[in-house]
Amino acid sequence: QVRLVESGGGSVQAGESLRLSCAVSEVGFNVMCMGWLRQAPGKEREGVASITRAGTTDYADSVKGRFTISQDNAKNTLYLQMNGLKTEDTAMYYCAANRVWPRLSTAAALSQENYQDWGQGTQVTVSS
Repeated sequence: QVRLVESGGGSVQAGESLRLSCAVSEVGFNVMCMGWLRQAPGKEREGVASITRAGTTDYADSVKGRFTISQDNAKNTLYLQMNGLKTEDTAMYYCAANRVWPRLSTAAALSQENYQDWGQGTQVTVSS
């Protein structure tokens, strides 16, 4: 199992920025891609961004142009840079790892069902 620990969440005003980090351990496992997903109260968990081992990225339409996913393989860390935050970005953000599926479409890469390992989440709250 891949162990994931998120950090970097917090409370900000609309328009501000945050950077989330996810420390990845047990890197001996064959991780195909990593993702950030979020869940707002009363809503289903949704994919935000994903990145493959080769660095190919996918984004939800709602965050394109504002969020950037990246990875530092030397530090075994996944990042999510969030700029221009909106109140609707308020949610618990989860880091997740896919160890099973080598190729995923954009829709599949943003679907929680294709991830096997999850962090505990970090809360992001955006106020107006």
